Amino acid sequence: MSGQKPSLKTGGSAESRFQVDVVTEASSAAPAPVPASTDGSKPPDDSKGRFRVVGFLDSGALGSAMDIGLPPDVSHEPDTTKSDSVSLHSTGTGHTHISDSHSNTYYMRTFGHNTIDAVPNIEFYRQTAASFGEKLTRPSLSELHDELDKEPFEDGLANGEEPSAAEEAAALAAKEAKRGTVKFGWVKGVLVRCMLNIWGVMLFIRMSWIVGQAGIGLTIAIILMATLVTTITGLSTSAIATNGFVRGGGAYYLISRSLGPEFGGSIGLIFAFANAVAVAMYVVGFAETVVELLNDVDALMTDELNDIRIVGTLTVILLLGISVAGMEWEAKAQIVLLVILLGAIANYFIGSFMPTESKEPKGFFGYHTAIFLENLGPDFREEETFFSVFAIFFPAATGILAGANISGDLADPQSAIPKGTLLAILITGITYVVIAISAGSCLVRDATGDHNDTVSDTVNCTDAACTLGYDFSICKEGGCQYGLMNDFQAMSLVSGFGPLITAGIFSATLSSALASLVSAPKVFQALCKDNIYPGLGMFAKGYGKNNEPLRGYVLTFCIGLAFILIAELNIIAPIISNFFLASYALINFSVFHASLANSPGWRPSFKYYNMWVSLAGAILCCVVMFVINWWAALVTLLIILALYIYVGYKKPDVNWGSSTQALIYNQALTHCLNLTGVEDHVKNFRPQCLVLTGYPNSRPALLHLVHSFTKNIGLMVCGHVRTVSRRPNFKELSQDNARCQRWLTKKRIKAFYSHVFADNLRHGAQFLLQSVGLGRLRPNTLVMGFKNNWSEGDMRDVEIYINTIHDAFDLQFGVVILRLQEGLDISHIQGQDELLSAQEKPPIGSKDVVVSVSVTKDSDTDSCPSKTTSNQSSPLIIRDTKSPLSLTDQRLLEASQQFKKKQGKGTIDVWWLFDDGGLTLLIPYLLTNRSKWGDCRIRVFIGGKINRIDHDRRVMATLLSRFRIDFSDINVLGDINTKPKKHNKLSFKELIEPYRLKEDDMEQEAAERLKAQEPWRITDNELELYKAKTNRQIRLNELLKEHSSNAKLIVMSMPLARKGTVSSALYMCWMETLSKDLPRLLLVRGNHQSVLTFYS
Repeated sequence: MSGQKPSLKTGGSAESRFQVDVVTEASSAAPAPVPASTDGSKPPDDSKGRFRVVGFLDSGALGSAMDIGLPPDVSHEPDTTKSDSVSLHSTGTGHTHISDSHSNTYYMRTFGHNTIDAVPNIEFYRQTAASFGEKLTRPSLSELHDELDKEPFEDGLANGEEPSAAEEAAALAAKEAKRGTVKFGWVKGVLVRCMLNIWGVMLFIRMSWIVGQAGIGLTIAIILMATLVTTITGLSTSAIATNGFVRGGGAYYLISRSLGPEFGGSIGLIFAFANAVAVAMYVVGFAETVVELLNDVDALMTDELNDIRIVGTLTVILLLGISVAGMEWEAKAQIVLLVILLGAIANYFIGSFMPTESKEPKGFFGYHTAIFLENLGPDFREEETFFSVFAIFFPAATGILAGANISGDLADPQSAIPKGTLLAILITGITYVVIAISAGSCLVRDATGDHNDTVSDTVNCTDAACTLGYDFSICKEGGCQYGLMNDFQAMSLVSGFGPLITAGIFSATLSSALASLVSAPKVFQALCKDNIYPGLGMFAKGYGKNNEPLRGYVLTFCIGLAFILIAELNIIAPIISNFFLASYALINFSVFHASLANSPGWRPSFKYYNMWVSLAGAILCCVVMFVINWWAALVTLLIILALYIYVGYKKPDVNWGSSTQALIYNQALTHCLNLTGVEDHVKNFRPQCLVLTGYPNSRPALLHLVHSFTKNIGLMVCGHVRTVSRRPNFKELSQDNARCQRWLTKKRIKAFYSHVFADNLRHGAQFLLQSVGLGRLRPNTLVMGFKNNWSEGDMRDVEIYINTIHDAFDLQFGVVILRLQEGLDISHIQGQDELLSAQEKPPIGSKDVVVSVSVTKDSDTDSCPSKTTSNQSSPLIIRDTKSPLSLTDQRLLEASQQFKKKQGKGTIDVWWLFDDGGLTLLIPYLLTNRSKWGDCRIRVFIGGKINRIDHDRRVMATLLSRFRIDFSDINVLGDINTKPKKHNKLSFKELIEPYRLKEDDMEQEAAERLKAQEPWRITDNELELYKAKTNRQIRLNELLKEHSSNAKLIVMSMPLARKGTVSSALYMCWMETLSKDLPRLLLVRGNHQSVLTFYS
C-alpha cells in the first residue's frame, strides 16, 4: 500500500449539473497519467477521497473518461500499448456507456474497492477495539444515503484500505508477542484442568468404600447418575460457550450473558466464594494425609489439629506463590500433578494384577469371579442408603467448569470448552467405572489381616474368601480393619507401589486446590468488572501481561486461610457442593430459557443439545442438591434469592441481550396478540392516555397528574410533536428517545415516550392519535394542557389547537384538558431536571433546538408543545444566565410540583353535568385510590330543577352506589339556569370583541373573504345562535367560584362545540370563561361509550 490514492475530479463549468469524484484503489504501481479534461478543467489534486457526487453536469455534456468514473488504469495515452480498448458512446438519451474488452485489469480488482459501501467483515461485528488498532466500523446508512454536504467518513478505516487477512494476523501476532500474553489450547487449558479437578481425593480413599457399601452394580449406577448430570451440564456449557465470543469469568460469564445480571450476579458471587472455600477444603484434605503420615512415624509437631493448620497454611502460601507467578507457571504445575496422578492410577491397575500371599489376609486376592459375584449386590451398613452413598460420591464428579472458569486465558474458548469439558467427563467417568469394577473384583468386603484365619474343615463357610482359603466370618461381629468396607487405603494395598498412591492423593488434592485458587479470582474479577455490586470495583484491576487479578488472589488466599485455620469443614463442605450444583442448574436452565425464548441471536455452533434435556438437567441438579444435604440446599437457594433480589432492586446499567429480555418480548408479543382477539368490555376499561407533554420534563404537573390515575392501571404515552426546521439524523433521534425514556424510568414514571415530526401541532397529533399503540395497547384518551396564552399569540395557533380537539373526537377519543392558573410549561426556567447529561449537550448555537413558546410570553401552552425556530434554545438545555427567577416563574415552578406531593384532606369536586359515558367520574375515583389523594373525598355536582332537588340527589346517590363509588356529598344545582351577572356578561363581550367578524359592518363579499382567510372569527349569527350556551358557561364559572374555590381539584364536564358551526375563537372563549380564576381544573369529555357498569 505504498502508492498514493489520487482523487480524480473535474472542474465544473457554468453549465455543469452533475459531477463525480472517483477514488482509486492504491496499488504498488504508479497511477496512470491523467489526461486533461476536454472542458479545460485543471488536473485534479492528489487527495484521499471517496466516490462522491459533488454537483450536477449538463446531461448532454460529456467530459473525459475520468468525468464518469473511468478506472485510472484505463488511459487515453496513444503510447500505452498495454491498456485495454475502451470506447465511449452516447445513446442519445443523455446516458454514456463504456465498452471494454474482458482483459481489462479494472475488472480483476477486489470487489468493493471503488465504493464506500463496505463488504462483510468480521471486525464490524466486534464489540471491542480491533486487534490491530482502531476499531473498524461499517459506513452508516446516513453516510451512504444522505446528501453529500460533508465527507462521509470522519474516522475509522475506509473500505478498500483495511489490511489484508495476512496483515491482520501479523499485527495480532506482533501485539501478542509484545505483550507476551499466554493463551492455552483445549488440552492444556481445559482437558487437563477438568480431569485434575474431577479426579479428586475421593478416587483413592473413598471409591473402595462406596463399592463395598453399594456393590458393583449400584456403584456403576451412582457413577452413571453423577456423570449424567455433569454430561448434560457439559452439553449446556458447550452450547452457551459456542453462542458467541466468550470472555473471562467462566460460569459467571456464561450465566450472566444468558440469563441477565440478576442470576449471573447472584451465582457469580457464591461461585467465587465456593471456589475460595474449596481451596481450604482441598488443602485440609492434603494436610490430613500428611499429618497421618507424620503420626505413623511419630513425628507430630504439636497435636493433630494444629499440625493440620500448620501444614495447610504452608501449603496455601506455596500455592499462592505459584498462582501469582502467572498462569504459565500454574499450567506447568498442573501438568506435573497430572503426570503424578496418572502414574498413581496406572500403579493401581498394575498392582491389581500382581496379588501376593502377604496381601491375602487383608482381603486382596486378585481378580476372581467369586469375589465379583459376591460384591455385585449392595450391602449397606451403619444406616447408609443408596442416596447417602450417592451424596458422598457426587462431589467427586464436580469440577467440570475448571476449564470454563479461565475462559479469558483460552486461545479459542468456543472450541476448547466443548472439546475439553466433554472429553474430560468421558475419560473420568470411564476411569471411575473401571476402578469400581476392578476393586469389586479383587477385594473382599471384610478381612481381618491375620494370616491364621484360614478355612478349617469344621467351619461351614460360604463366602468368596472361603473358596480362596480364608475365613473372615468373625468380621460379621465387627472390629475388622481391612477389606472394602473397613480400609480407606485399600487402593494402596492393591497398588504395586503404595507410596505412589499417597503421591496421587497429594496430586489430586493440590491440583484441585490450585484450580480453585485460580478460578475464584478470575470469576470474581469478571464480576467486579461488570460493576454488579458497588464497592467491589477495586478487585477488577488486573496486573501484568495476562491481566492477573492479584488483589483477587490475596482475597481468595485470606478466605482460604481463614477456613484452613478452622480446620473443621464438615459443615461447610455440603454447602460448597450445593453452590457448585446451583451453578450447574442455572447453566442448564440458561440453555432451556434461551431456546424457549426463540431469539434469533441464540445460534450456538454446538448442535448436540436439547432444551428439554437441559431442563431435565437443571431439575436433576436441584434434586441432587436436596439429596446431598437438604438444609444446605435451602441455605443455598435462600442466598441466591437474596442476592437476586438485591441485584434486581439495584438494576445495574448493563444490557447483555439476555434470554430473559427475549422471553419477555415473546410473552409481551403473545399477550398483545391474545388481547387483539378479545373484544373490549366495559368492565375492563382503562384510561389509556396520550399526553401531549412535549419533552417529558417540560410539563411535570401534567405528567404527574396523569401518572396518578394510570400507574399500574392503564397505558400512558408522552406524545411530542416536533416542528423543527431541520430534522435531526437517526443518531440524534435515538439519543433523544433514549434520554427521554431514561428520564421517565429514573423518575419512576411508568410511561412511554413517542415523538413525531410535523408541520404543526394538529398534524402531529393526528399522526400520534392514529399510530401510537399496538393492538389493544392503544390510547383512548387525549390529554392536553390548557392554552393559557391563547389571546396573546397568533389566532392560527388557536385554530390548530381547537381542531386538534375536534380530531380527537372524530377518532372517538376522550379528551382531558388540565388548566393551572400559573401555567404548565417550565422548559424555559433555569435549573430544572435536564434530559441531557453534560457530555450529551449540543454545542452552543445549535440550530436544531426545540422550545414550546417564546420565553417573553406566558409559557404555558400545549398548542405547540414543540414549536421551533432556528434561534430559540432547547427546553432540554439550561441557559448559562444566572439571573434570579421572576415571581411568575417562581409560582410556576411551585405549581409544577404540586401533584407530586400528598394532597392532604380536602375534596375533589366532580361537576358531572353531562353524561359522557362515565370518564368524568372514573378519573376522580382512580385518583382517590392513590395514597397521595387518599385523604380527599369526592363531591358530586349535578344540574337539576329547583323543585325536585331531593329527588335528583336520591337518583344520583343510587347510581353512584351501584357504581360502587364512594362520595361525601351530592349537590344539585337548582339555580344553574339563572342568568349570569351583568358584569360577567360584559367581560365576556370584551373578551370576544377582537375576534368578531362584524359582517354587518362590511360588504358581504368582503365578509366572506375575511371569514375564509380567518375562519376562527366569530359571526354575529353564531353569537345569537349560541347565546344560551354562552350564558351557561358564564353562569357555571360563577357557580364554580361559589362552591369549589377551595377544592383540591375540580373535574368538570368539558363543553362541546359542533364542528363546522362554532368557530375556534368562540369555543376558546367558552373554555376561557368557564375555567378562569379557579383552582386546579380538569376538563373531561369521554367518547360517550360507557366506561362504568353496575353489572357483575
